[in-house]
Amino acid sequence: MMDNVSQIKMFFLSGLNETNNHRFTLFFLTLLCYYVILTVNISVIVTIIIDKNLHEPMYILLCTFCINSLYGTAGFYPKFLWDLLSPVHVISYSGCLVQAQVMYSFACTDLSILSVMAYDRYLAICRPLQYHSVMSKQRIIVLACLSWITPFCVMGINVFLTSRLKLCRPYIARLFCVNWIIVKLACFPAETTLNGIVAYITIVIYVCHGFFIVWSYMYLIKTCVNSIENRAKFMQTCVPHLTSLLIFLVAIVFDVLNMRFGSKDLPQTLQNFIAIEFLVIPPLMNPLIYGFKLTKIRNRILGFITFKTK
Repeated sequence: MMDNVSQIKMFFLSGLNETNNHRFTLFFLTLLCYYVILTVNISVIVTIIIDKNLHEPMYILLCTFCINSLYGTAGFYPKFLWDLLSPVHVISYSGCLVQAQVMYSFACTDLSILSVMAYDRYLAICRPLQYHSVMSKQRIIVLACLSWITPFCVMGINVFLTSRLKLCRPYIARLFCVNWIIVKLACFPAETTLNGIVAYITIVIYVCHGFFIVWSYMYLIKTCVNSIENRAKFMQTCVPHLTSLLIFLVAIVFDVLNMRFGSKDLPQTLQNFIAIEFLVIPPLMNPLIYGFKLTKIRNRILGFITFKTK
């Protein structure tokens, strides 16, 4: 019975060990970054909720996208800000598992939402006569919910399997908890076989999401080439999706490659940047990209700002 119960109650996070001399500067920069992330995402969410003209599938998905950014960053920034002011960087065993669940269910949900967005744009441009019958409000709400629930359950299975392992080392050489790193702390590597199988199945599932998105946009580009009207639709609504996808994929691929194949000789500062890239750039850039590119949202926000300044 004891073999399935971790004897470790706390983990020590060593990712901040080389930042002692710049801790307060990092604290204020991180606080500023988190404040901007909260401000831009909440602005887009509130704008979409209060304006009934924006209660359309594309904007509902964007609202879900921004809510997911708030969910993911809430799992990292408050704890990270606390660690920057604390002399000891520790996290409880249960807190570590929760953080791992939040971090990667957030990343997988982003990819799921981008997949639904790609499907939505495919229908809007390539099947305009069927669009409103297929992408009804009820259906888009179901798809948005599945985009949250499915990744949460998939990552929950990964984290549950990790929680069954007996761990022998309490040291995590990162700024936050990662499921794959926790698995590597297991006393008996042979017991992690199932974890590895489920982890690779998870990777395959979300790589397939990525292929679906790429295929959708390649088909859209092919369809839009010979139509001025479709080209205008593509530039207005698809370019923000493609930009978000590229930002997300670059951030995630760098982090996964660093975790799986990264060299320990890399400077700790560079490893930290690679690790938190997907928690900084996509949540910060996505609402700004959509806010500036999508005319309805931009006009609504500018109108609100103008009204407040009068």
